[in-house]
Amino acid sequence: MLAINLAVLFGSVFLFFAGVSRESFVFILGLLLFVAGLVSLFGHFTLQPNEARVLILFGHYRGTVRDSGFFWANPFYSRVRASVAIEGEVGRNAQGRVIVPHRSLSSKISLRARNFITDKLKVNDKRGNPVEIAAVIVWRVSDTARAAFDVDDFERYVQIQSESAIRQIASLYAYDRGEEDEPTLRDSADEVANALKDELHVRLEKAGIEIDEARLTHLAYAPEIAQAMLRRQQAEAVIAARTKIVHGAVSMVDMALRELSEKEVITLDEERKAAMVSNLLVILCGDHEASPVINTGTLYT
Repeated sequence: MLAINLAVLFGSVFLFFAGVSRESFVFILGLLLFVAGLVSLFGHFTLQPNEARVLILFGHYRGTVRDSGFFWANPFYSRVRASVAIEGEVGRNAQGRVIVPHRSLSSKISLRARNFITDKLKVNDKRGNPVEIAAVIVWRVSDTARAAFDVDDFERYVQIQSESAIRQIASLYAYDRGEEDEPTLRDSADEVANALKDELHVRLEKAGIEIDEARLTHLAYAPEIAQAMLRRQQAEAVIAARTKIVHGAVSMVDMALRELSEKEVITLDEERKAAMVSNLLVILCGDHEASPVINTGTLYT
C-alpha cells in the first residue's frame, strides 16, 4: 500500500501538470488523485511487540490488530477510542458554568504486563482492628474490545477495583492470633495472595484484564494501636519463652533426681528432694546468675 500510495501521488502530480499545460480537464483528475493519495497515507501505522490497535469506523468496532509491524488500514479508522473526564480538574468559565476537561484515549492499547502498587490503605481486619495494608498487582490486557468499550478508562478501573478488593480481603482475615488452623494476614501470605488474585479476577474480568500476580507489600497495625499491640506481642513472646524455660528446667531436675537415685550417689528424703528441686529451679529459671550461699549448718538446724 505504501508503494501504491506513492505511485498515486506522483501520478497525480504528472496528470495535474499535463492537464494544465494542455489546458485539459485532466488536471482535475490529477487533483482528485492527489487528495486521495494524501488521505490514504494517513492509513499507515506501526505496532510494537505486545501492542494492539482497535479499529473503530464511525463509532463501529471493526476488529483489533495484535501483530507487530507496519500496517495500512482504512484512513478513516479513528485514532481515539474514547474521551474521559480528568478527575480533580473541574473549573468554571467566565459565565460561571462548570467546565470538566477531558482527555483522549488512544486506539493503541499496550498488551504488556504492568505493575500497580496501591497506596497504604487503613482498613479493619476480621476482628475490627485497624491495620495498614498495601499490595502490588501485576496485570495485562487480554481482551482489547472489553478494555476499550466496556469501561471508560481501564487503567483507572484497575486502580479503583484493586483498592476495593484489598479492603474486601482484609476484612475476611485477622491480622494475627487467629483461631486454631485459621489463616491470618501475617502468617498466611500465600493463601491471602491467592484469595486477592481470585477476587481481582472476578472484578476485572468484565474489563478484559488478566491478573498475573497479586501480593501484599505492606502490612502493619494502624499507628493508634501499634504501641498497644507491640506490648501484647512482647508479652506473648516473654510468656512463650518462660514456658519453654520452665519445661526444660523441670526436665533437667527430673533427670538429675533420677540419675542420683539410679546410681545411688546419695540418698535423699522427700524434704531434701524438695529443697534440691527448689534450688535447681531457681538457678535454671532465674533471669540473673545465682549467687552461691555457703550453708554452715544442716537442713535441720
